[in-house]
Amino acid sequence: MFEKVLIANRGEIALRVIRACREMGIRSVAVHSTADSDAMHVRMADEALCIGPPSATESYLSVPAIISACEITGAEAVHPGYGFLSENAQFVQVVEDHGLTFIGPSAEHIRMMGDKITAKETMRALGVPCVPGSEGGVEDIHTAREIAGDIGYPVIVKATAGGGGRGMKLARSAADIDAAFSTARAEAKAAFGNADVYIEKYLANPRHIEIQVFGDGKGGAVHLGERDCSLQRRHQKVLEEAPGPSIDEATRQRIGRICADAVARIGYSGAGTIEFLYEDGEFFFIEMNTRLQVEHPVTEAIFGVDLVREQLRVASGMAMSFGQDELELNGHAIEVRINAEKLPNFAPCPGMVKTFHAPGGLGVRMDSALYGGYVIPPFYDSLIAKLIVHGRDRPEALARLRRALGELIVDGVETTVPLFHALLAEPDIQRGDYSIHWLEDWLERNLQPGAPQ
Repeated sequence: MFEKVLIANRGEIALRVIRACREMGIRSVAVHSTADSDAMHVRMADEALCIGPPSATESYLSVPAIISACEITGAEAVHPGYGFLSENAQFVQVVEDHGLTFIGPSAEHIRMMGDKITAKETMRALGVPCVPGSEGGVEDIHTAREIAGDIGYPVIVKATAGGGGRGMKLARSAADIDAAFSTARAEAKAAFGNADVYIEKYLANPRHIEIQVFGDGKGGAVHLGERDCSLQRRHQKVLEEAPGPSIDEATRQRIGRICADAVARIGYSGAGTIEFLYEDGEFFFIEMNTRLQVEHPVTEAIFGVDLVREQLRVASGMAMSFGQDELELNGHAIEVRINAEKLPNFAPCPGMVKTFHAPGGLGVRMDSALYGGYVIPPFYDSLIAKLIVHGRDRPEALARLRRALGELIVDGVETTVPLFHALLAEPDIQRGDYSIHWLEDWLERNLQPGAPQ
């Protein structure tokens, strides 16, 4: 096992890794920008090192700075958290070239799944169901028109290197395809430096279902059920729950086995998530995230496992501490992502947190790096906390979430907590009857300026 691990991240995920390290007797190293000198992950780590100014490109995204921090502190391995460099294959290669261990999958697997066309081709060959679409990138408008016509409208044009909803444009009919194609290419070029796009069938009312997988890097893998992440705003997840309200046990085991078998066959190592659109009983692969997900705590809650601990074990060469037969689903869990944002426009709201009180009690977990007197910097993502609840069933989890939200106190900055109070009052949410379009439609009716409150 490692003696010292450097965490190339910040905020609540850095704290999450620090806690796992401490329980395993591993010393932790926090890196930080000058804007994060007073951050909780800096206070909690065994060692901390400033690696640059506030700009992420000059600190948390600076590969030379992170490698230098490893050399200075003697860290043997790097945990990337999520975001930042967590899915950067070049970074993984540099880490390994310096004799260090990257706590995550190989550069090859990150590269394979980072390009959406390659990922889709790979998954199709492994028997994973995929959305009907172009076999590869679409280079010109004439080809785009032909492929879209063959697939049947509506279709969606997507950047091959895309993410977060950028480089994605919908064409509902043949009259829309020219504009969708050219706009998607322009956005992809601007956002990712790569204008390549592909075309897929657009599903009218699907849910977003993701399967948590974990591989030992030696041809073994398990699945840990699914999460329903359909409640999204601008393709960003807002609430996640496990198990999915629309998935029965037979379906769960069927798609889980397909996913576990796929990652086992490629020798995948560590945590990963295979994401699907799910409609009318059918799964359609959209992408694989080769890292720990923001919403991993709901899976931990229902299976009683520590995914970060498993990442550390497998990366150090040890076996996973559980097999598929030992994973038994227990109850229901829900996570809400709390952002420092001002409603109704979701404008970022950095500033000083005057008072912070985390909810507690049975079945309540709060992952956050906040404390009273902390100043939320304006330079990074607005996520400030994740509230996770677990109950014996979905109604109990919903009741526990209402109660916990009522206990939470964050004074000094605006947050998205009122959004969740409103959502929990909606009959569709109470029934679990929603798709990936539900939240956008609800926001347009309820939270746009001038809408009835």
